[in-house]
Amino acid sequence: MIGCGNVTEQKSGPAFNKVPNSILMGVMRRNEALLKDYAERHHVPYAFTNASELINHREIDAVYIATPPNVHEDYAMEALRANKFVYVEKPMSTTVAACMRMQEEAEKLNGKLVVAHYRRALPLFLKVKELLAENYIGKISAVHLTMHKKAGTPDYYTNNWRVDKELAGGGLFYDLAPHQLDLVLYFFGQALSYSGKSSNKAGLYAVEDTVHGEILLENNIHFKGAWCFAIEEEIEKDEFKIIGELGTISFPVFGQTITVEKNGVMEQFEFNPPAHNQQNLIEKCVSYFLGQGDNPCTAADAIQSMLVMEAFVYGNHK
Repeated sequence: MIGCGNVTEQKSGPAFNKVPNSILMGVMRRNEALLKDYAERHHVPYAFTNASELINHREIDAVYIATPPNVHEDYAMEALRANKFVYVEKPMSTTVAACMRMQEEAEKLNGKLVVAHYRRALPLFLKVKELLAENYIGKISAVHLTMHKKAGTPDYYTNNWRVDKELAGGGLFYDLAPHQLDLVLYFFGQALSYSGKSSNKAGLYAVEDTVHGEILLENNIHFKGAWCFAIEEEIEKDEFKIIGELGTISFPVFGQTITVEKNGVMEQFEFNPPAHNQQNLIEKCVSYFLGQGDNPCTAADAIQSMLVMEAFVYGNHK
């Protein structure tokens, strides 16, 4: 595992020791004191301050890249060239061009590359997929997504890589929207056309804090999304709403409840938060690496959502 920050403490790191045929053998971090602390607490045999030493270690077969996105490409390329399998965090990289180079390198070397869009393997979203497959609310006409979050304190943004374009590719949209847009494409197929725009309304940092976008999906399904990371706490909202001819399916992407309204009747499906968010996808990833299953999230899957993100932020369109 290259990078062992807070996101790996619960969401991913421990899961590598809990799925079949997997052991977390080594971790890498430049800060030696934090590295030693992490390795001791998580009982990891090897600790490295140099990523190349980890990648080329003879007892390591696969590499999880959990760094800020700006170095995903370099580490993925090095691992693929060392004949190691790669599991890389989302967003796959900071630009579509970088993602495509990673995909091309994996294909050229016949390597295996998985992107950590782990929500597609969680029970809540699998239930949504099941309801859609059952045509539970009839023919789908539209999808509306709202992500409104309050602004943080000025201290929160100081040295925060998530609002540094060079490190993250964009602002907080680039951190959270990959989860949401990946689900849109996972549920409804290809994005046939898309466009959007972004702005910086609060001026708390240099990159966008507000984004709007639209997608025309397969089967003439229309998507509209609105993100704002600088609103008042009282109007915070996280809603993914699917509109069908018989009713609606609504859920928070970062929550645990599905609400279905059908023919005037409301029902809810509750889910317990997983101990480790990524464990289900990591299990599928390990099976794929061992030749026992399909790739649970390909580079091509991730590139689709990256194309949409770039269009929304930079005003491009297809």
